[in-house]
Amino acid sequence: MAYLFLGLAIAAEVAGTSLLKLTDGFSRLWPSIFCLAAYAAAFVLLSQVIKTVPVGVAYALWAGLGSVAIVAIGAAFLGEPLGAVKLVGVGLVVAGVVVLYLGGAH
Repeated sequence: MAYLFLGLAIAAEVAGTSLLKLTDGFSRLWPSIFCLAAYAAAFVLLSQVIKTVPVGVAYALWAGLGSVAIVAIGAAFLGEPLGAVKLVGVGLVVAGVVVLYLGGAH
């Protein structure tokens, strides 16, 4: 159940981050409310995850996989460039998450 909550926490964090641009610096009401609600949901879910999953592992998965998803969303939907250096960086994030998971998962 913890990893289901972790997946939902990652999805909520990705949704909140994806909405940041629409908030226009938190000057637009509804996008700002949805963005903050998504972040709140992400933290509530993450707080449940760390009851059973080591906090370092949970956070590494949450932050790392969320970052990878945001890079993909930025490239696919926001017109952000995805060059070789950025792909290497994403690969390093994934490798780091895998190493932390293998070193801390029980």
